[in-house]
Amino acid sequence: MIYDAFQQKAIDIINSGQSVLVSAPTGAGKTAIAEHVILRSLQQGSKVVYTAPIKALSNQKYRDFQSQFQDSVGILTGDVSINPNASTLIMTTEIFRNKIVEDKKTLRDYSWVIFDEIHYLDDYERGTVWEEALILMPDHMNILGLSATVPNIEQLGRWMESVHGKPVKIVKEHKRPVPLHFFYQCQNEIYDDFQKLVKNGYRGVISPRPGQGGGPRPLDVKPNRLSTLVKHLKDKGQLPCIYFVFSRKRTEYLAEELQHFNFLDSQEEQAVRETYDGLCERFDLTAETSAAKLRPFVERGIAYHHAGMLPTLKEVVERLFTSRLIKVIFTTETFALGINMPARTVVFDEMRKFYGRSFSIMKTRDFYQMAGRAGRRSIDLEGFVFCRINPFQVSPRNLHDMIHQTPEQVSSRFNLSYATILNLFQQYQDNMVDIYPRSLHFYQEKKISRSKAIRLLQRKMKVLKDMNYIRGKELTEKGLFAGRVYGYELMLSELFAWGIFDKLSLTELGVLCAAVVYEPRKGAKKPKLRGQAKVLERITSDAIKMIHKIEKRADINPLSKMCYFHLAEAMEGWIKGEDFDRILQYCDADEGEVVRYFRMVLQVLRELQETPLSEQAKEQIGKLARIIDRDVVDSERQLRG
Repeated sequence: MIYDAFQQKAIDIINSGQSVLVSAPTGAGKTAIAEHVILRSLQQGSKVVYTAPIKALSNQKYRDFQSQFQDSVGILTGDVSINPNASTLIMTTEIFRNKIVEDKKTLRDYSWVIFDEIHYLDDYERGTVWEEALILMPDHMNILGLSATVPNIEQLGRWMESVHGKPVKIVKEHKRPVPLHFFYQCQNEIYDDFQKLVKNGYRGVISPRPGQGGGPRPLDVKPNRLSTLVKHLKDKGQLPCIYFVFSRKRTEYLAEELQHFNFLDSQEEQAVRETYDGLCERFDLTAETSAAKLRPFVERGIAYHHAGMLPTLKEVVERLFTSRLIKVIFTTETFALGINMPARTVVFDEMRKFYGRSFSIMKTRDFYQMAGRAGRRSIDLEGFVFCRINPFQVSPRNLHDMIHQTPEQVSSRFNLSYATILNLFQQYQDNMVDIYPRSLHFYQEKKISRSKAIRLLQRKMKVLKDMNYIRGKELTEKGLFAGRVYGYELMLSELFAWGIFDKLSLTELGVLCAAVVYEPRKGAKKPKLRGQAKVLERITSDAIKMIHKIEKRADINPLSKMCYFHLAEAMEGWIKGEDFDRILQYCDADEGEVVRYFRMVLQVLRELQETPLSEQAKEQIGKLARIIDRDVVDSERQLRG
């Protein structure tokens, strides 16, 4: 195989037995370097861990690598365990971190860890997991970090060298193999020149009112019509297109708006029908209402893809797209995250995105993560990126900066969970606070921020001691329990200490676990509870009040997650054996959400199996997991298919 210069440079470093971080644009060909690590390790009889930020990417990598390396590949993601002793083991970063803090010895045969999308260190909610894994991973393992363009990649490399005391080389590639050409739709006109966009698209919007100071003049802005844009793409031969939308409902709404278009010739129509029906049969979707609803779109070369859909139906859409039978796909941003779905064109429905508490213009790094899907290597000479502009929402300056400025630096999000603290306490006792100086946060921050971080860690330790998770230099039974259940440790551990798990029926256990993991969407209606669900709500409410009281006293923020019983009736129905369409009537969550939360319940049940619960309780847990893990919830069946 002939490699690009940056790929060959990284491979030479790997062959010399040294760690390497690779920063390159989306679509530049970073996966080829990971494949080299896997092949080389197989030839040398050693093992590789491959970590990915989301399960969809883990699943895709499992399928891709399995087709190349057959039985040498396994996957471990909490709700899936296939070939867990394989030479190449794909897992989420959380699973890798848990393995490190619980028992490093399980990794002694693994010589490499590949961190895909390592810039996820910067993720507000989950970035700390990457950091913990990088700080605590065994010294005998080498690192291959793959990242989108990151300006402070050298800083990350120096930090890793300081933690592990061995070289971490840097390889940077700025050039995209397929250059991008930017277009703008504003007031229903299409511009390929930024100055013309500003001059014509913003005319009147940025000029002052006559006789007054600054401020926009009232103006009838023409709406950007989807039909205008899509007709342009079709006429110019710029399909297939990935159209990014920041709302699940809007993906379907836009597909409906486009339904009068037909992008396929008669031969393609027949091929897409046969392929769709075959895939639906293969994934047991022939009787699913959602698959029937999508079919008329697919027959015209249109599809949508979002987290509210059944995982198997999303996979059908992905396979159709890679077969080039879908010409326009409306999708949310997870489609951009490492999943190998390039197109000729990428369209942005709007230039703003919700960040935590409010909408603001997209970060440059997020923009290019998505824009980078435009232009298929060895197929297209260039990729096309269309930005749909509302001149009242985004200024020319902000738009220009988003496209042309250097991507944002990766910053630490270090924030140890209670479970990680407990596992580290077993190894280091009160010296555990000395771990903090090894963090990226310590490396990047000034003295005042460092002091705050140390105080937060000490306050969390105090919470654990005050609540009797730690006594002296030992973990109590409750502490050992909490060290095995990540994310929900205080709630589940208090219920364990109260003896609740030995008293629960199968249904009650399922309802409780669903309430522990569920996070209602904004505006979700609170259900009217009855029977045991009502009793469980009262018990969990008492527990969380007590936990929050102690956390508030210690000035911990954010507080431990509350329990929400919105899926109680759906879980009851599922455990009774009702079919999936029926249980959807018991809640207002999307079908994809229900599957995702039921799979999260399975992950919690598997973690509970590793705790000091009674054998009787563990037997109940195993039985419940087998009942829940069926039909659309069974993710292993999806992968084996």
